[in-house]
Amino acid sequence: MACNHHRLFLSRSFGSSIASRSSPLLPPRLSLCSRTLASTPIRLSSLSVSADCFTWDDVVRISDSQHSSRLSDDLQGFFEKIRVCNRGLEKQSDFLPFVIEDQTVGCIHKGFFDDHLKRFSNVFIFTQDNSHIMLHPVLRTPNERTQAVGDVVKCLGEEVIPGIRKELYPVASSFGAPVFFSLERAAAPYFGIKAYGVHMNGYTERNGHKYLWIGKRSQMKPTYPGMLDHLVAGGLPHGIACKENLMKECEEEAGIPRSISERAISVGAVAYGDIDGYRYKRDVLFCYDLKLPEDFIPENQDGEVESFRRIPVTQVADVIQRTHFFKSNCSLVIIDFLFRHGYIGPDSLGYLELLQSLRSGDCS
Repeated sequence: MACNHHRLFLSRSFGSSIASRSSPLLPPRLSLCSRTLASTPIRLSSLSVSADCFTWDDVVRISDSQHSSRLSDDLQGFFEKIRVCNRGLEKQSDFLPFVIEDQTVGCIHKGFFDDHLKRFSNVFIFTQDNSHIMLHPVLRTPNERTQAVGDVVKCLGEEVIPGIRKELYPVASSFGAPVFFSLERAAAPYFGIKAYGVHMNGYTERNGHKYLWIGKRSQMKPTYPGMLDHLVAGGLPHGIACKENLMKECEEEAGIPRSISERAISVGAVAYGDIDGYRYKRDVLFCYDLKLPEDFIPENQDGEVESFRRIPVTQVADVIQRTHFFKSNCSLVIIDFLFRHGYIGPDSLGYLELLQSLRSGDCS
């Protein structure tokens, strides 16, 4: 498509508890964000491991070296994971509100507007006082806005907005509010759009102890390849309910049938805001718990997970505290699980501050 800017608005347990799926191992391709945060080596007395190149054996050694039936009262490792998801917020003044029909739906970096959006003057405009950015008033309907902004994203392409996947996110002032248009998922941080997701901890119980099923992302994933996730997670696209989306992700990512996934319990949400250059991620993750049958073994269906392990909860917590092996926002969801299941208690120094910081972002 030719980028005609004057016509644009007219025309996506340790040990035996392992499940794996074979996939070709490709060179790690972490995004700038994850490489910056995660490539620091994890140094132990006899082990040095880079967080963008590790194995399940490394995970076992790290957690076994500090194995305990209870967590340490030192929460600093958890606070670090909160900070990883909430960087750069002192730079919020570099962004202007993105307003539609008098409702703020996002934030756009002044530099991104000047460098990339300003030339599309029949799609994006400044208000008279230059206090915020709007869509051109000729774009009156959600479909017209979706088409026009989508054409801009196509013109900017992968060089400006990497990871385009043709998956649309709803653009609204808050969850459940009227949707003004839909936007390519990869573009959401560049427009400061609030994005929502569903994240689920799958666990089992044995002899009074809890275990979490943990997935290791495929090396073929364009984002955070090879890193650890909780059992199921996915973004919330336009036009699908949270529970329905969760059950779909359960089937695709872990082979969990609906007869089991329908038992997942909604347990709250975490929220964070992260500024990285022109990108402002404003994410809200709806959290779910699912107690799985002890004999259930997850099996990935969509090629996005390399393997699974069932790990004692205390050891999962130790890996989160001491490494950057987990995808950063998954750490938040697991920390929330630790609070709700009594692994982090009020006698730990910083308990209330850590609890509150799980919702540092705009949870609306």
